[in-house]
Amino acid sequence: MIHTAIVTGANQGIGAATAKALAAQGVQVLVTYLRFVPAPDPSLPRAYFTARESGAEEVVAAITEAGGRAHAVEADLADVGTPARLFDTAERVLGPVDILVNNASGWVQDTFLATETDRFGRVLSGVTAQTFDAQFAVDARGSALMIAEFARRHLARGGNWGRVVGLTSGGPLGFPSEVTYGAAKAAMDNYTLAAAHELWPHGVTANVVKPGVVDTGWVNDAVRAAHDVSQPEDPAGVVAFLCSDAAARVTRNVITMY
Repeated sequence: MIHTAIVTGANQGIGAATAKALAAQGVQVLVTYLRFVPAPDPSLPRAYFTARESGAEEVVAAITEAGGRAHAVEADLADVGTPARLFDTAERVLGPVDILVNNASGWVQDTFLATETDRFGRVLSGVTAQTFDAQFAVDARGSALMIAEFARRHLARGGNWGRVVGLTSGGPLGFPSEVTYGAAKAAMDNYTLAAAHELWPHGVTANVVKPGVVDTGWVNDAVRAAHDVSQPEDPAGVVAFLCSDAAARVTRNVITMY
């Protein structure tokens, strides 16, 4: 059986590595992404900015050259109409979607403290309506609506095999210096684990992967000195396993990596 996946935020980092890992397993992949220019931050390597301003041509080319099948779509998950459009495109170009990887993030770094940088020298802002909206629109609401669209179509066609995986960070006890990011990811975690309960009778597993510190371009020397830094391929391998037949009875987990 040929499976079709949507991987969000897949023009770089963990999303790109996941799209390639799934394609290597024979999965067709809709690579979704949104280019943007991050706010200036002299503490971050240039690679961070380059990655987030890039398209997904290189990811699709790598998959195609390896014999896989992929299609890229630029879309903003803060737009509530995006999930339906992405699934429509995937079904038209590749086929019915039975794998969803919620990787995209509206990441901002904010705090309740009156400080302009964190302990790694990265620029901080205060918690505001703007930081809340930027984060929750993508990580919480966007992910929830993607799961809802996945479930609606899966049930409508009588599907009996499916995989949902979310990428998370922080945790239920809070994420200092990235407080809104952590809160939005906690909401995404909860939506995903609720899906695990509700969709299990329909052959769908749903899990969350918490990768730890991964070098997706943002890791500076101070972060590297303080943490054991992994590469995007590390969590991508775990996601690919969760999306395989071998993980048929693995569901409702938050898998923590270091």
